[in-house]
Amino acid sequence: MNDDTPQPTVHPALQPVRGAARIAITGLFLVGAAWVARAVWQVRLATTGQPSSGPPDQGNGQHRPLTGLEDGYHIVTSLGDAATLLCAVAFLVWLLRVSDNARALSGQPPRYAWPWVYLGWIVPVMNLWVPRGIVADVHRQSAPGERLPRAVNWWWGLWLAGMVSGVGLMYTDSTDDVIARAYTNVRLLLLADAAVVGAAVAAVLVVRALTAAQERPRLR
Repeated sequence: MNDDTPQPTVHPALQPVRGAARIAITGLFLVGAAWVARAVWQVRLATTGQPSSGPPDQGNGQHRPLTGLEDGYHIVTSLGDAATLLCAVAFLVWLLRVSDNARALSGQPPRYAWPWVYLGWIVPVMNLWVPRGIVADVHRQSAPGERLPRAVNWWWGLWLAGMVSGVGLMYTDSTDDVIARAYTNVRLLLLADAAVVGAAVAAVLVVRALTAAQERPRLR
């Protein structure tokens, strides 16, 4: 027997990621649908026009009664916020799992410690690049030598566009303020909505790409 025969490399057991990926993808589709619904309602508001009584927020703490269309937009927004929260949880569960797998595959510590999987989204300034860096690091460790999927850059660029627009996933305006903006400048709202929907679609491709990289046979 030739002792110099190369032996197959047995990689460590990995956590299953397919189920988590499916849940994350479902959440991303729900978020995309929620922002499409918002865009439809914003167009309806702009087409109907602002009532003669003015915007919902009258200033000095005064609010007029909402119209049926405005009340419907509040409901659509609330449902979208709930879908976004569920999607965020599902995406983070998937991201933490593939991060653990990537570390097991490479045998090297990640560039960002595990708390950054969560903190990277909320710490000011750091949230401009840390989440993308975590995803890129997972791909590098899971598929060494392979090119980073283009969907990663599309996802992150569109995410940032939606985030900094002021009406995307992290907008600070109240729903009544957004309604007032729909009456006066709906185009900017629709551009922000398009960025969020595009980011959700690109994120689906990212989840599929990284999941596929970790599901390849690891016995060589």
